[in-house]
Amino acid sequence: MMPRHRHPWRHALALSLSWTLGSAQAASPLPAAPASPPYLVGAGISDITGEAADIGMFGYAQLSQRTSGIHQRLRARAFVVEDPRTRQAVVLVVADAGAIMQGVHQEVLRRLQQRHGSRYTERNVLLTATHTHAGPGGYSHHTLYNITILGHKPATFEAMVDGIVEAIDRAHGSRAPGSIRLSQGELSNASRNRAAPAFDANPAAERQAFPQGIDPLMSVLTFRRGTQDIGALSFFPTHGTSMTNTNTLISGDNKGYAAWRWEHEVGVRHLDHAQAPPFVAAFAQTTPGDMSPNLDLRPGQGPTANEFDNTRLIGERQLIKARQLSGGPALELSGPIDHRLRYIDMSRVTVQPAYSGDGQPHQTCPAALGTAFTAGSPEDGPGLSFVHEGQPSPWLGRLLRMPFRVSDALRQCQAPKDIAIPLGGDAHGTPWTPEVLPVQLLRLGPLLIAGLPGEPTITAGLRIRRQLAATLGLPDPRQVLVVGYANAYAGYITTPQEYDTQNYEGGSTHFGRWTLPAYLQELDRLAQAMKAGSNTPITLRPRDLSDHGTDVQPGVVLDTPAMGHAFGDVLEAPMPSYQAGQTVRVVFSSGSPRNDLRRGGSFLEVQRLEREHWVRVADDGDWSTTYRWERSGLSTSTASIEWTTPAGTPSGRYRIVHHGDAKGWDGQVKAFTGTSPSFHLR
Repeated sequence: MMPRHRHPWRHALALSLSWTLGSAQAASPLPAAPASPPYLVGAGISDITGEAADIGMFGYAQLSQRTSGIHQRLRARAFVVEDPRTRQAVVLVVADAGAIMQGVHQEVLRRLQQRHGSRYTERNVLLTATHTHAGPGGYSHHTLYNITILGHKPATFEAMVDGIVEAIDRAHGSRAPGSIRLSQGELSNASRNRAAPAFDANPAAERQAFPQGIDPLMSVLTFRRGTQDIGALSFFPTHGTSMTNTNTLISGDNKGYAAWRWEHEVGVRHLDHAQAPPFVAAFAQTTPGDMSPNLDLRPGQGPTANEFDNTRLIGERQLIKARQLSGGPALELSGPIDHRLRYIDMSRVTVQPAYSGDGQPHQTCPAALGTAFTAGSPEDGPGLSFVHEGQPSPWLGRLLRMPFRVSDALRQCQAPKDIAIPLGGDAHGTPWTPEVLPVQLLRLGPLLIAGLPGEPTITAGLRIRRQLAATLGLPDPRQVLVVGYANAYAGYITTPQEYDTQNYEGGSTHFGRWTLPAYLQELDRLAQAMKAGSNTPITLRPRDLSDHGTDVQPGVVLDTPAMGHAFGDVLEAPMPSYQAGQTVRVVFSSGSPRNDLRRGGSFLEVQRLEREHWVRVADDGDWSTTYRWERSGLSTSTASIEWTTPAGTPSGRYRIVHHGDAKGWDGQVKAFTGTSPSFHLR
């Protein structure tokens, strides 16, 4: 056991200078502090916002939760790091999305290969998501994730893929000599454990690592050229569920707000700086499987009773800590860049005794969801009101299983889970959730990042960190970051003890009780290969399901303007004047935003008159604006635009502009613009 230290994260940073990788060290020794920048670094950002109207939202699995506008746009933020001596590189992408779906990962890699050849591949590109529950769904090719979305949505899928690739291209194009600084600290007021009975089932020695029942560790990578910071990447576990399942506006949730706020405060304006932003801020997850941002453990409750305020406050707390760490004491990373990846069939992994925890071999199972899954997470997103976590519901299980083939072997393998919905290929032919899944390791000098295709709990993450640290000879497990939602998505990752309680997270652990030990085993094999300097051949790959997507929802048939009006006409005008802090509201005759997603653009502008020219001061990516679309008839609709004037907004004359698109009788889509009367801000 390691000695206790008052500031263990600082101790870890000091010790990390002496990190060795056993025999691999002889092949790639860690250099002394470099006289010149050790890496090439680049950062990029792009819009990935999907369809803003009539599309089911991903995360809460609520049929009634369908997009109706935008509070903040969703973005992908990419960082490229390259060792100029070896040409080894890694790419880290954080997307404002519920998850990275396997089809998205595959298509991004195809397009990167077309653009960059073998430079960026599945081995050295890690895509992860913030896990916002306030974005449009339908970007998976697997049935489970499209049921409440009413099918695959090609436009939303393309927006996500295009934006991720564009962000990587921009990061690649901006590479220049630079450095990376690692800072670590603790944030204890932005999360609570929403699965206490499951957490408490873990051994006391592991619970002692988290005395508050949360993982407070925040790690920040700051990317710098000379004395200028060009980006920051924060890692911290808390769910993207500050916005509730009644919200229908697109939002990056608390991590999206934190990223926008940091960028905005250093002068980034996304429409003006799309090609070359002066700074990129990303807020990634680590192991948030049981971490809720709702501090009162009720949806939309804590720190306040308002979901928008909670999104802002939880985001702000992450931002304040990240900025403090970024500007404080840090370790400058140096040393080799390395990477390993392997695909594994998680439906049939034999877990060796060294990883099972009970000294016996075990087997993972074909995927299935339990009745506890249908209960949802009462703290974040409740499901069926008559089902409760940790309490089997045999009659519901029998009812839900009726349409499917569920063998006795599957029931025994998944026990004590009460199976509600089998997901594997044996039940459906084509599995409803990915079975062949990637596990990945990226090395940045003394820092290791482990990518997993699911939602690990904090104790699951702790076991992985400790195992990989021991294998690689790291002096402190905090030098290992376990990042969920990476490169694919297949449910939760709980410890066997947590699984046995069959809370929501255990009921949503797809591959049975031995899911975590299987991932632990396969990651450790990658770590052993990295330590030995040996390759890990890819002998198995997931199937391509790009031709399996079906959209059962009709598209836009026709748009017509409000009676007696043209598209873009003002139906509700602003008042003549406002004071700072008041909300301006304008309603326009509009068309469906599904006609054109305006990716990289905006459905609205707030403009100020400056020297006889109208200048944009806000758009639909800003926190101060909301764009709400509403159907007002069979083919008529309105766009309600609100601007809550921020404190410190200069007085002057302003106006609201709406950009939209309408589909005519001939099937052609035509753009239009509407402009409100001007108003005075006092």
